[in-house]
Amino acid sequence: MNVLVWYKRDLRVEDHPALTDAVGMGAVLPVYIAEPDYWAQPDTSARQWGFIAETLAGLRRDLAGLGAPLVVRVGCAVEVLARLCRQNKITRIISHQGAANAWSVARDQRVAAWAREAGIEWLELSPRDEVLAAPQRVRMVAAIEPGVIPNARALRLRPDDCPHRQVGGRAQGLALLHSFLGQRGLGYRQAIASPLGTERACSRLSPYLTIGAISEAEMRQAVQDRLAAQPGAEWAANLRAFQGRIAWRAHFSQTLADAPQLEHCAMDAAAGALPGRMHEGARFEAWVAGQTGLPYLDACMRYLAATGWINFQARAMVTAVATYHLWLDWRAVGQVLARRLTDYDPGLHWPQIQRHAGMSGGGRMRVFDPVKEALAHDPGGSFTRRWVPELATVPDAFLQTPWKWPQAQTVLGQRYPEPVIDLAHAARAARAAMAGVRQATNLAQDRPELIEPLAAPASSPLFFDHRKASPRRARPAPAGQLCLDL
Repeated sequence: MNVLVWYKRDLRVEDHPALTDAVGMGAVLPVYIAEPDYWAQPDTSARQWGFIAETLAGLRRDLAGLGAPLVVRVGCAVEVLARLCRQNKITRIISHQGAANAWSVARDQRVAAWAREAGIEWLELSPRDEVLAAPQRVRMVAAIEPGVIPNARALRLRPDDCPHRQVGGRAQGLALLHSFLGQRGLGYRQAIASPLGTERACSRLSPYLTIGAISEAEMRQAVQDRLAAQPGAEWAANLRAFQGRIAWRAHFSQTLADAPQLEHCAMDAAAGALPGRMHEGARFEAWVAGQTGLPYLDACMRYLAATGWINFQARAMVTAVATYHLWLDWRAVGQVLARRLTDYDPGLHWPQIQRHAGMSGGGRMRVFDPVKEALAHDPGGSFTRRWVPELATVPDAFLQTPWKWPQAQTVLGQRYPEPVIDLAHAARAARAAMAGVRQATNLAQDRPELIEPLAAPASSPLFFDHRKASPRRARPAPAGQLCLDL
């Protein structure tokens, strides 16, 4: 039997049930499809593709060492799979279950319909409990041209300068895992919310997990092995905290699989229907560019643009300030952050965007004050000064509130913008708007009809009402990090 292994977000040979099973079935054709329709979506970017392309190059070398180099093709999945199956007498496709965002669900439905009509068996495997070793040898279907791994321009992706992006590849991910467990992780709990400390203290494994260069099972096993070596009380406390993050990651990754509409539809229809939120305009562009006049917020946005990553506390803060203080549309905010995050995982990203934007139900909200966040997590101002050098002449006492500095006119409106909002006024306005949603939602627990005046029309494609899915009050989601980036 000839078997096609369809690689998606599982770019490795170790701990790969689909590859392991395929080797036992017959000759194997390992394939990755770069799909232009996917890369035309508003949440994709050249930095994400660059990371994947580097990982594909490493995967191709690893598979070649086993006897079956990775075949890369560009095009529609149905058309590419149909052509390869016809040319190579493939009767079975085997893959891992994919990320269940709306686009991939629709794509997989089209593939399934084609496979049924063509008489091709398609097996989708879920992760297994044990960590599987890589096969010793893979018998290739035939001598096939591997194909070129396309660059971002070939996929028509816009230029996306990210000078400090992490480098893709399983080898790089394993090196980070080993350095975290051997050295860097000792400061994990203390530095996890610090904008500078997290560069070292966090594992920085999230992009490698997102595309499957390393499996979650491998990471869990590595942490457990480190704990079994009895590294000491301080190390054990940090490793257990890290295990907690791994567990939350697994918890949230299932959310979008159960409700793929979370990319576009507010969990709380009433909150989603509040008027006036903007998805473009001067205020939106200022937030995107890190030019709001709020130093710590701008520093975080510039850091994210340059690195493709930022810690969980800052992800929550930039989302909350954008959607509350600036009153921007949560979908537009989420798409900007998604494009900039190298570790973007729809299943983790969108539930957390909704949570920090107040869309997750019950009117629950946390209005972050960016000035207080700066004083708590960048007390010396080194992070802010590094990424907002226009404020070099501003004294430390006024760094986070330069508009209060007696000589503010020498900087504001010259090298750095005036604040686009009054923080206190914007926070009050957001709380007042959300208070009505909270009151109506709480009343609706017993009398759902009371929420109707605030809800979007039933025919609206933009919102769905989670209360209709379950009459019980949902438990609050755990306080977590955007994308739980470990």
